[in-house]
Parts: sequence; C-alpha cells; structure tokens
Amino acid sequence: ILEFAVGEADENEWRDTVQLHSEKKTLLRYYVFEGMRYIWIARKGAFCKASILNEGWTCADLHGRQQGLSKADQSTRSQIFGANIIDVPVKSYLQLLFEEVLNPFYIFQVFSIILWMSDRYYYYAACILIISLISIGVSLYEIRKQSTTLRSMARLIVNVTVRRDTGEEECVSSEELVPGDCIVIPAEGLLLPCDAALLAGECMVNESMLTGESIPEMKTPLSVSTAAYSPESQRRHTLFCGTQLIQAKGGGSAGNGAIAVVTCTGFFTAKGDLISSILYPQPLDFRFYKDAMKFLLFLGLVALVGTIYSIVIISKSNVKLVIRSLDIVTIIVPPALPAAITTATIYAQNRLKRHGVFCISPPRINICGKTSLFCFDKTGTLTEEGLDVWGVMVVSGAVFSELVPDPLIFPPGLMLSALASCHSLALLGGQALGDPLELKMIESTGWVMAESSEDLTLKTCPVPSHFSPILREYTSQGFRVLGFAYKHLTKETDLSTVERSAVLVEVEKDMNFLGLLVMKNQVKPESAEVIRTLKLAQLRPVMVTGDNILTAVNVAGACGMVLSHEKVIFVHASPPTASSMASLQFHQGDGAVATINTQETIDIPSNGAGYHLAINGMSFAALCDHFPEYLPKILMRGTVYARMTPEQKTQLVKALQKLNYRVGMCGDGANDCGALRAADVGVSLSEAEASVASPFTSKSNNISCVPLLIKEGRCSLVTSFSLFKYMALYSLIQFASVLILYTEKTNLGDLQFLFFDLVLVTVLAIVMGRGGPSDELHPQRPAASLLSLPVLSSLLLHTVLLILAQVSGLLITVSQDWYVPLNSTVTGAANLPNMEDTSIFALSGFQYIIMSIVITKGYPYKKPMYYNCALLVVFALMSWLVLFRHTIIHQLLQLYDINDMNYKLLLVAVAALNFFICYMLEVLIDQGALNCLRNLRGKRKSKKQYKRLDVQLAETPSWPPLNQPLFPTQCSVIGVS
Repeated sequence: ILEFAVGEADENEWRDTVQLHSEKKTLLRYYVFEGMRYIWIARKGAFCKASILNEGWTCADLHGRQQGLSKADQSTRSQIFGANIIDVPVKSYLQLLFEEVLNPFYIFQVFSIILWMSDRYYYYAACILIISLISIGVSLYEIRKQSTTLRSMARLIVNVTVRRDTGEEECVSSEELVPGDCIVIPAEGLLLPCDAALLAGECMVNESMLTGESIPEMKTPLSVSTAAYSPESQRRHTLFCGTQLIQAKGGGSAGNGAIAVVTCTGFFTAKGDLISSILYPQPLDFRFYKDAMKFLLFLGLVALVGTIYSIVIISKSNVKLVIRSLDIVTIIVPPALPAAITTATIYAQNRLKRHGVFCISPPRINICGKTSLFCFDKTGTLTEEGLDVWGVMVVSGAVFSELVPDPLIFPPGLMLSALASCHSLALLGGQALGDPLELKMIESTGWVMAESSEDLTLKTCPVPSHFSPILREYTSQGFRVLGFAYKHLTKETDLSTVERSAVLVEVEKDMNFLGLLVMKNQVKPESAEVIRTLKLAQLRPVMVTGDNILTAVNVAGACGMVLSHEKVIFVHASPPTASSMASLQFHQGDGAVATINTQETIDIPSNGAGYHLAINGMSFAALCDHFPEYLPKILMRGTVYARMTPEQKTQLVKALQKLNYRVGMCGDGANDCGALRAADVGVSLSEAEASVASPFTSKSNNISCVPLLIKEGRCSLVTSFSLFKYMALYSLIQFASVLILYTEKTNLGDLQFLFFDLVLVTVLAIVMGRGGPSDELHPQRPAASLLSLPVLSSLLLHTVLLILAQVSGLLITVSQDWYVPLNSTVTGAANLPNMEDTSIFALSGFQYIIMSIVITKGYPYKKPMYYNCALLVVFALMSWLVLFRHTIIHQLLQLYDINDMNYKLLLVAVAALNFFICYMLEVLIDQGALNCLRNLRGKRKSKKQYKRLDVQLAETPSWPPLNQPLFPTQCSVIGVS
C-alpha cells in the first residue's frame, strides 16, 4: 500500500477534487491490483476502486465541466487516478524462466533428473533434460510474444488538446489526462486514449476495436439533465477508449471539431476492461482438471506404499536405500504426465486452425466437449448482416395502401423525402457512412446525399386503426419494420438550440403518420443445418438478440429452433408502479411461425415440452429483479430472448450457468463481447480486435464452426481422459515391474527404462492423441470425472490383471528346465542381463501397447485407433525384440539370450490373454456392468440443477399458467433478539 500527502477534501465533496493547495494535508492510501487503483475512502471505511469518485456524476455535471480543470485540480486528480495508460507488463526472459522453473511440474522434473543422474541413469536423464529445456524455451518464447503483442495493442499515447479553466487550450500527452478534463476533438478526428462524454458537436466513430462492428457510427451530444450519467445507457453520446474518431464537426467555435469530457482513464476504460479480461481471464471451473489433481495425490499415496515396501525388501546402504525409495516416486508419478495430457488439446487446436478457428485459451477446448446449451446472436450470426428493402406501405387517408416493392416508383412527396432524409448517415470523402439499414434505405430512393447543417429526427404519432395488425403481420414473418412521420415547422424553429428532452415534447408531438418501410433480413443458408445438427445431438439452441421479439420468433422458426407444430408462449413481466404491483403473465402467440422445408425438419427433435418461451429484455430485467423464484423455470424453456441489451446478454449467460449448464455463446462481436467472455465457450465470428477477448475466433461468417468446435472438444476431452488413464496405468505397470524385480534383487536397465519411456510410451501417447473427431455429433456427452466409479474400478481391475500377468511370466520363467538363477552377489541393474528381467521386460512391453488400445475410446467421439499406422510399427518392434534371435539391439538393452521359441510364444500367449481379458472388462464397464452397484445405493438426483428442473417441469403439465397474472411471493421478515 502506497501513501503520499494530498490536501484533505471537504466531507460533502469527497467524490470531487482533492485540493492539493489546501493547507491541511492528509495521506492518500492506495494499492494497484490487476491494473486498477484502489484508494482508501475513510467515509466508507474500505478500499474502493478509484472510479467510484466519478459514479455520482449527472449529465448536467458533465456539461458544467466544459470550462476545463485548473492545473491544481488536474495535478490532484493525477495523483489519485494515476497515469492514463493501459500498461501490459512484458517480463524479461530471466523473470519468465524463474517463474517457469518455480512451477511444481518443473520442480518435480528437476528433482527427478538429479535423482536419475545420481543413480547413473544418464541416458534417460539427458533425454528428459533436453526435452524439458526445449519445452521451457518454447513456452518462454510464446509467453513473451503474446505479452509483446498485447502490449502493443493496449499501449496508446497521443497528443490531446485540453481546455483549462482560464479559457486557454493546451496540448498535452494523453498520459496526463484525468477524469473531468475537457478535451477538444479536432475535425480530422483522432484515436481516442480515454472514455469521454460528447458534449458538443457530432463524431463519426469506428468502434470495431471494442465491438467488432466495422460500420462507423454517429455519436451525438449528451443532453443536459439531472439523470445519472452511465456509459452504457448513454452509449450514443459516449466516446470509448481505443476507438477511431473518423470525423468531428459542429462543436468548435468555427463549427469544426467537437467537445468532450473525460470520464474514465487507464484500466477503468472500455478498452482497459477488454485488456484486463485477456490478462486476467476467469479461472477455469472444470471437473476434469480438479479430478486430475486429486488423482495425482492418490498416485502419491501409492508411491508412499511402494517406498515403504522397497525399504523393507532392499538391504542396502542408507544412500542407496534413499535413492531406490525416491526412484519409486518418479515411477509412480511420471514427470511426463502433464505434458501427455495436453497432447490431445494441442492436436485439436491445430486441427481447428486448419479450419479457420483460432483459440487463445487451449484448456477451453476440452470444455467444448461438455457444452449443453448454445446461445446465438441473430443479426450477422444466424441471419445475413445486411437488410434489403422489401417494400413501402403509405397511408392514404385512414388506411394503408398496397405494399409498393420499389420506392423508386414513388412520385416526389413527403414519404420519399422522409426515406431520403430520416437517417444519421454522414459523408466522409464523398462516401456515405453509417448504419447499413439506413444506407439501404437511402439507396432505395435513388437520392444522393449532400452536406447539411440541419438534422431531423422523426417518431410515431396517431396511426390508422389497423396499424397494430399490419405491424404484427410483417414482424411475425421476420421483416424489420420502420415507421415514418412528419410535421411542418416554421422557418423560425432552430433545432440546433433545442435540447433533446425539449424536442420530445415540442417537436415530436402531433406528427402526421406517413407509412411503413418493410425490410427483410435473410437467414444464412448454413444456420438451419447447424441448428438441426445440435438438436439431434440434444444440445439446446437459444437465440439472444436485440431485435423485435416477433421478428426473432420468426427467425427461430426459419432456422429450426422452433418447429411448426410447437407453441410459442410469450412472457410479459412488468415492474411495480405507483399504482400496481409487479406482475407476470404468459400468453400464447397467435399465428404459426415460419419454418424451413418440411422434408428437412421432419427428423428434428422437439424440445420435449411442445412449447417455447419468448421474452424481451424489459421483461427479463423485471424477472431478475422481482420474480427470481420463477426465473429458473423460464430459463429452462426460454428459446427466444429479444430486445436484449449487451449487459442483459451477459446476465442471461451467467443465469444459465447458475443452473449448471455449460454455456456456449456465438456472436459476430457487435454488442456480444461481454457474453462471449462470460460464456464457458465464446465463439466470435469477427476478426476485429474485440474478438481477442473471446476464447475462439472463426474466420467463417456463419455458425458452421460450432458443431466443429463441439466435435473437437469431445474428441480432445475423451483423448485427454484416455491419456490420463493410460499414463496412470503406464506408471502402475512400471511400478509393478520394478517392485517385482526388486523382490528378485534386480531391476530394469537404464536403456530399458529409456526404451519404455521414450520409444514405447511417448510414441503411443502421440498416437493416442492424434486421432481426429468422429464425423457426427452423438446425443450422449462424454464423461469428465476421473474419480467416478467406472474409472476407478477400471484402473483397479486392470492393475490387478497387469500384475498377475507379470507374476505369471516370472513364474513361467523360473519353472523352465533351462532356468539359471541370477547372480545374487550384486543387486539392481548390475546383474543384468538375467532371465527374470527379460521376462518382465517382454510382458510389460506388450502391456504398454495393450493398454493403449484398451483405454483409447473411439466411437462415438473420435475416429478408431486403427487409423494410426504407428501402432502397428510399435507392436512389430516389440514382437521382434521378444521372438527373434539375439542382435546388437538386444545386447544394448541387456536382454538375456533365450533360444526356447515355445517359451517365447508362451509369453506372447500370456500377453494376448491379458489383452483379451482387459479389453472385455473395459467393454463391460462401458456398457454399464457396474450399474448394479449404483442400484444398491439407490437412485440419486442429478447434481445439475437444470436436469432436476427438467424432470420437475415434465411432471408439471400445468406450467406455465396461461393468461393468469402472477405476483411476487410475499415474504415476512421476523426479527429474533
């Protein structure tokens, strides 16, 4: 915690400037965590984010700061808020090396290498050392490269013109900006280094860095009001850090440039929040990784038992006893285990990259395999980005005329003028920029834009009596509908001097309704097939959009989320008012939703309930605030969420996660960044910088990457699962071999260890990891728990069978007529070659291959292992070592020359029997042979809340109650003294 002297603020103005020039001094106490500064607020008695000092600002307060700060105020605020810079630390290679070496995995490897060197296992120790150095080197290079790239993206220092309270304008470095500074934006624009509220003038802004939306947007001045200022609620009047201000006008004394007030700096800005989410991502909460750590502890206990056994049976000097005992630990907990588990993820990441899907968080690939629900944005994700004009309906008297498909055939008049002028487009270099919808609208008129200082905003007024049915008809068919109206104004009316709040009252009332513009947003051709694939795999699709609810329901029908025979029930929740309580109602929509071709949808399964819930953003907010008891049930059947703000999208994702769903989110980056970061699996279809906050980014502009991700996730998860089990069994096989040979006063040779660990196990682990995903998505999701009954019983039974096979091989060897006991005057590897070691080497070598086949799961998540030819090569190599005559390779491995072919074939037969029994055992366990044990303990409820709720809703056909108002549950609080 750092402290320095500053002036003491008046208690009533603690949110405002602390006067440094005051005579009374106090200490400012603060600390920095994850880039954000936390200061001590005596009034609250706690450390709070420095941004809390700005939370009370109203829109009027911001307008009052147009005169600028004094130098004293700016200096004080600079000490409180710190420099305006988003600094990403780039550590030196020495620092990174020190941190990597302190990793428990590498500490264990260093310990193992020292142990092997002391016991003269030079070859294996050297190989592991080389592999470790290469691994550390690559890791350090990648970490530093990523840090450097992120630093260059985050660091932004420019010169900015600041207005002072003396009326002067001063050019300063953006590092010196503080909240409250008044900045002058030049006409040619700039790359904004802070968050700011626009007070005067207009700005054309490219926000693709934050939203992924490359279409420039027009920002307008903030109105003067007593309402609290919020960057999200006043988004159209807020300029965000990192965005490119293309053009500014109407704010300066000469009509050029614009005026804004700084609201946030550093990591408190929108860009700072984005960078922070990359630097400090949410911790992974995945059962597989937790169970892996627990299982390693279990292996550590097994190693302790083995150590005790070795102490009992080995009569050596103290030093040798310690070395042999510690050697047991490195055998039972192999240093290569963490690296082997990541093999599957690395292969999956490379396959995804070949398909144009990039991943910045490889551990999340495994989480893809457990995804149970996927949310989709609509516009630009399920549907095409742009809109096409479908037609115009003009009011003639008190009724609508027929739909006119082309506005060009309209005669000059008010409707055509409204279509050409009612927009927020701007000209830049003679080219119109802005909302694609408005661009299409003006293009349809054939008119050409020209610069003008006037702006006209039009809203609805009294309309024809059948306005609502006509609007419902078109929106329910998936059209986007805009209304137009006009009003005659006198020449004396100066709109530039009228505040927005006054415009709503004075200008926009008593207008004359002109008609409707109908536009069509086409569903992407890939959307329906992807939704069909997900539903066949029992993955629940959900739509989350900012569009009209009827349009969203229609698109849900067109892409197969809602089938033609399923009902759509609309949810309406309203907050309490001065005259009424909060209420909740369900009512069924009238009319069928659009659907794709019946032949294509006939095999799409329904959601099981026969109905879907549709809810808009306002009702969702009221549900969260006033009906939390009903929210889980509504989330269970909610398919369409419309008129959702970016914050509500994030809130929805987190609410679904609370029901224990593994939630995926797919969006085009525009307004989806928060939800993409909050989801377990976030997939951005945008290549803009905002997409770096999403774990996955796809080059394709459609959702076809989603099934691919899930397939790769399932393949990676089951492969990681198999590799973990295999590495555990590999350890147990070698552990059994060493203990058996210790009992016989011998041990495996250095090159024998090297052959098993590097030639056999490493190759087999690579082979197991390389298998690609299956071509189809199966309804059953793979397991993720390593500590489940099937996994533990499988490992236990396989271990027993493996030990029995090795003991059988040893007994067969000592029972042969030609058997010669080993030299008992020396122990360990010093008495090699000998018959006992050769028999154990042969059987354990086959067991490594056997278990790689038995443990590797193929259908229905990945391609079978026989696709890998390397498996046959390894098997042929091991067979040659066991069956064929002695060669120089056998001599290097210190294998005993046994000429009895019948004996060798008998060892192969024992290995084959071992394989058959283990394989059949694994099949029986996979088929549920242990379910009888579960039946003894009784049927338990699922630990996942959404599964319990699903059962509950299936048993409650009366839910939801249609056309019956529901009210919040009344609770009484009883005080107990």
